[in-house]
Amino acid sequence: MYNTSKTNRPAVNRPPYPSADRFLPTSVKEMKALGWDHVDIVLFSGDAYVDHPSFGAAVIGRVLQDAGFNVAIVPQPNWQDDLRDFKKFGAPRLFFGVSAGAMDSMVNHYTAARRRRSDDAYTPGGRHGARPDYPTIVYSKILRELYPDTPIIAGGIEASMRRLSHYDYWQDRLRPSLLADCEADIISYGMGEKITLEIARQLNEGTPLSSMTDLPQTVVRIPETDFSPGKDDIILHSFTDCLHDKQLQAENFKHIEQQSNAMHGRTLWQLHNGFWVKVNPMYPPMTTAEIDASFDLPYTRLPHPRYKDKRIPAYEMIRHSVNIHRGCFGGCSFCTISAHQGKFIASRSKESVLREVRQVTQMPDFKGYISDIGAPSANMYRMGGKNQSICEKCLKPSCLHPKVCPNLNTDHRPLLDLYHAVDAIPGIKKSFVGSGVRYDLSMHQTGDPVIDAANRQYNEELITSHVSGRLKVAPEHTSETVLNIMRKPSFQLYHEFNRFFERVNSRHGLKQQLIPYFISSHPACHEIDMAQLAAETKELNLHLEQVQDFTPTPMTLSTEIYYTGYHPYTGEKIFTATSPEEKLAQRKYFFWYDRAYRPDIMRSLQRLHRPDLLKRLFPQQASHPYRKNSKR
Repeated sequence: MYNTSKTNRPAVNRPPYPSADRFLPTSVKEMKALGWDHVDIVLFSGDAYVDHPSFGAAVIGRVLQDAGFNVAIVPQPNWQDDLRDFKKFGAPRLFFGVSAGAMDSMVNHYTAARRRRSDDAYTPGGRHGARPDYPTIVYSKILRELYPDTPIIAGGIEASMRRLSHYDYWQDRLRPSLLADCEADIISYGMGEKITLEIARQLNEGTPLSSMTDLPQTVVRIPETDFSPGKDDIILHSFTDCLHDKQLQAENFKHIEQQSNAMHGRTLWQLHNGFWVKVNPMYPPMTTAEIDASFDLPYTRLPHPRYKDKRIPAYEMIRHSVNIHRGCFGGCSFCTISAHQGKFIASRSKESVLREVRQVTQMPDFKGYISDIGAPSANMYRMGGKNQSICEKCLKPSCLHPKVCPNLNTDHRPLLDLYHAVDAIPGIKKSFVGSGVRYDLSMHQTGDPVIDAANRQYNEELITSHVSGRLKVAPEHTSETVLNIMRKPSFQLYHEFNRFFERVNSRHGLKQQLIPYFISSHPACHEIDMAQLAAETKELNLHLEQVQDFTPTPMTLSTEIYYTGYHPYTGEKIFTATSPEEKLAQRKYFFWYDRAYRPDIMRSLQRLHRPDLLKRLFPQQASHPYRKNSKR
């Protein structure tokens, strides 16, 4: 996460802020200053209010405001005092919206070792403790007790990823759908602009929320007696059955993931205690006009004036960045992007991106550098199926694994054109690509000489023009077995990209670094796999710094394997390191170069009967395996 020492800096000296009336109101005083005598919708968020298209509450609020609704935001309400934050606007005319924020609260609060984090990047000053665990549950419970007759809509990452039965790593148990634990009437899952606006419109027209059981991209409770599935609907194993048989939970997940990645998904049903949870399919991917409309709303791109003397770390990371598309077709097994945004790419128009870049150049503190022309995966802009009819029938979660889909258009020319246009804007000195780049996509040989030449040009321009000394990539592992479970390409492709990277640097007289990211303790990874990773990366002269122990998060393939022990698609049993001892035994190999770890690693390699790896890692010590190294 973030370096906690940074959050203790003195107050940031910012240029003058725009007045509060440029933002959505966060207080009754601000509401009255806008000339309102009521609010239609009040949004409660676990994050600070930053009026920027990267922050969900701001996006939903601006979309609703643009449709003519009076929208207020209550950021990080105090749930432990007299609840004045929950009472200040009273009951809105239409509904309350609740969200834990841009992250699942448990990921936000706890490390992979289940230790409480000391900071929160989405809070002013980076301080921790501004939101409870499971804010969606806590906020909705308070609102229901205070306003029993006002509809409550839950949204955001936490509600979206917990829409059906799911494993909670921090409680180490299978939890039911969030609708079984929270007082919300309905969940708006995924990217919520279209569905939240539709709910608001129907409520405004007098349609009762209880009749909104078939809206796309929603999750609703259905009484057990009203169960009436359609002929194409999928009936999942019940929550109770999954509690008693982990393999049934694994079987459920296959359907959940496939339908999340379908262009025209099927309705899912899961029985809980006394009611059914019904998950209606996602909307089709947003059109360019729709996504442009969302990004072109009048965001100030700034934190609310109430924070003007405090630093919000998550905002600092993206303040001079621009997002160019949504969705990701990589399908990595440990990632939730496609479960939330879908695998189909919704790209902004070039004109919309350039309008936002010009906005950034007008920010008083802008020094000429765009920190990221990025997206969930930086180089999928305007990519998709060449034959859309094939995509409409496809249920595969990845277009890149086990090999690049022959129907996928991998042409990087539109992205190159966008980069060139951004760099031509007056005031831009350099635009960087800080998001993750899929080099398996840009290195893919299509057989089309024009596209292959353009993709080589993309890689070269990326390295020479859009890297700030260090290019971060994510091979994730070196083991073919582990990489296959991860849905990542062979590590041999990293070697190819590394050689290309070095050739380009040499040709242009650059001294840049390629920084790879790796994960330990992922399903299918054994201790010996980590020892081999250490040896292979040592031979590449890498002292690893971008590393992480696998953290199971709701609604990923890797998490289902971790919890159930089975691969949902094959039924095969998969080993996973789950105990703290097993995890530490794997993680230590990242730090083979640290003398503090050397004695333990040497003992482990002797135990594993791998003198070959001992020699590759510690050639001098290998000839004297019993030499004491603790003081060396």
